Amino acid sequence: MKKDLISIKNLSKQEIYKIFNLAAQLKKEQRQGKRHNHLLAGKTIAMLFEKPSLRTRMTFEVGMYQLGGHAVYERLIGEKIGDRESVQDVARNLERWVDGIVVRTFSHQNVTDLAKVANIPVINALTDMLHPCQILTDMFTILEKKGRLEGIKVAYIGDGNNICNSWICGAEKTGIILKIACPEGYEPFKDMTITHSLEEAVKDSDIIYTDAWASMGQESEKEMRNKVFQAFQINKKLLSNANPDVLVMHCLPAHRGEEITDEVIDSSNAIVFDEAENRLHVQKAILSLLLRNEL
Repeated sequence: MKKDLISIKNLSKQEIYKIFNLAAQLKKEQRQGKRHNHLLAGKTIAMLFEKPSLRTRMTFEVGMYQLGGHAVYERLIGEKIGDRESVQDVARNLERWVDGIVVRTFSHQNVTDLAKVANIPVINALTDMLHPCQILTDMFTILEKKGRLEGIKVAYIGDGNNICNSWICGAEKTGIILKIACPEGYEPFKDMTITHSLEEAVKDSDIIYTDAWASMGQESEKEMRNKVFQAFQINKKLLSNANPDVLVMHCLPAHRGEEITDEVIDSSNAIVFDEAENRLHVQKAILSLLLRNEL
């Protein structure tokens, strides 16, 4: 029976750690110069992207190549999945040609509809609601740096967006203690304790995490959001309220001078490029396990 990756909430704790263990193995092998192109030899994925991408596209394409497979990229410019033909028909076509579908779309319903119909694995590479591949990578990176996830305190500062929503799912599965600080009216999709005090959120935290104030598709709100979120910037003053060894994370792209300052993102506390690198290794593990029906 095929399995999809739509949300972290659909994974068990054991499955999450299975992904992490394989990601660690693949990362070690790559650094040792060992090839693992036998894992998905001859396999192909279709990548349907409504939104632009650097990390997601690059890491899925490079990942498939390193695993011995091939990725076919389809950038939908000026249209969305389901515009030219139904989402269901797209799924029925693709399942005849490829071994998996990676989708980056505005509507979360598109991903769930594709997964419902397609007899091949569907991977959510970002929707307006969730970004599971990013948060799985972030948790893997924390595990590398801290040696555990259970009891780790993560302060999420900013918009209650798809990143924040996926953090809620990830924390519930792994025992991470998540604190969320966001402006009123910008809360995440699930009822939980929210603070509007940054100092309260970062106190005793192991990780401080932020994201863009205006996501893709919200460009018209950027000026307004910059005013609303101005007090939610990650800067040196805020870090003075946290533990000296606190780690700072950002899913990127970063808008320097807005949600995070140069002196923080370029500091020794920041591990943003470590997490960016790990997108490759974690997504290779996801692809390998799903396309071989081992998850």
